[in-house]
Amino acid sequence: MGLKSGNFVVEFEDHFPSMVEKLGAEGFMNELYKGFELLEDRDTKGFITFDSLKRNASSLGLQKMNDNELRYMVREGDVDGDGKLSEMEFYVLMFRLSPGLMEGSLRWLEIAVLNEL
Repeated sequence: MGLKSGNFVVEFEDHFPSMVEKLGAEGFMNELYKGFELLEDRDTKGFITFDSLKRNASSLGLQKMNDNELRYMVREGDVDGDGKLSEMEFYVLMFRLSPGLMEGSLRWLEIAVLNEL
């Protein structure tokens, strides 16, 4: 899984599908919430900002990322354009960055649609 912008690509190993399998859906969402809390800005509770991401990047193994890459991560998930990530924007970004979760989501959607027919 990865982010691409201009001349750089930030790659991540996709552990999310195995986490869902091990923890179940509710346990996985609890872990994502813990990740959000870890990155949450102390001053603007409820949001991840560039500064909070930069301050906590090393705890996620992202210490090698430069400021432009960290800013890009925030922009990539910032749906409403306010320059920060809400909890929901964070969750959506995490799912978008995981090909395995996206495949699973599509399968669940297909099953739900077939069950409705």
